[in-house]
Amino acid sequence: MNKFKQGFMYAFLTVASIISIFPFYYMIVSATNESIEVTRGSLIPGTNLIQNFQNLIDTVAVGQAMWNSALIAVGTTVFALLIASLAGYGFEIFRSKTKDMVFSILLLSMMIPFASLMIPLFRFFGGVSQVAPVIGIDTLAAAALPTITTAFLIFFFRQNTKMFPRALLEAGRIDGLSELGLFFRIYVPTMKSTYAAAAIITFMNSWNNYLWPLVILQSPENQTVPLLISNLGASYTPDYGVIMLAIVITTLPTALIFFLLQKYFVAGMLGSVK
Repeated sequence: MNKFKQGFMYAFLTVASIISIFPFYYMIVSATNESIEVTRGSLIPGTNLIQNFQNLIDTVAVGQAMWNSALIAVGTTVFALLIASLAGYGFEIFRSKTKDMVFSILLLSMMIPFASLMIPLFRFFGGVSQVAPVIGIDTLAAAALPTITTAFLIFFFRQNTKMFPRALLEAGRIDGLSELGLFFRIYVPTMKSTYAAAAIITFMNSWNNYLWPLVILQSPENQTVPLLISNLGASYTPDYGVIMLAIVITTLPTALIFFLLQKYFVAGMLGSVK
């Protein structure tokens, strides 16, 4: 009976793995085929990869779009980790009834859909454009600022801070470290798994963000990767081979970051402190 259960489990996991991997396989295979072969659902690798790449370079500024997405994603990730970790650290280490009430209100903001905030945000950045054009409408800064940090990220850091050994802070205070010194010299190195997990989540969300950049970025030279792929698919005669190749190229950065940090990602999601 145990062998039957084990065989069933392996069979189920094999089928689930195939279903999970198939979209990526189809995406890579389609990037090597002509558009007509993609529409036919061909699952055999083709010989049109170089031509698709040449067409992609000639059609759109894919390098500029990836650079824009990288600037937004990296900037958002760095500032989000700093702000959210400081907030999570403060809410947990310096607890009080007032702070707990503020934190509860902060969590309620997670229930508000971002789509309902777009019009107020657009009007806000429209006003900012009159005073500080560098962070106004149609700038990469405006695309990044509303997503610099989130209630979820603050909640994530606070929950992981619950397992942070307070004895380290007391030892640091005895040694004469300031609160910022305790944070940067003790808390940050100890919570590196949490930072890695938060970095992966934030970077992926920022890199794949479509709705807000679509609203705030209006110039072709400022378009991000999701906007570029959307524009490729919106043409009168879309070249699906080129579209699939663009998706493959733009998937590589997030996949690379995840595979490099997956050990820390799992540890961070499980709340490990090292």
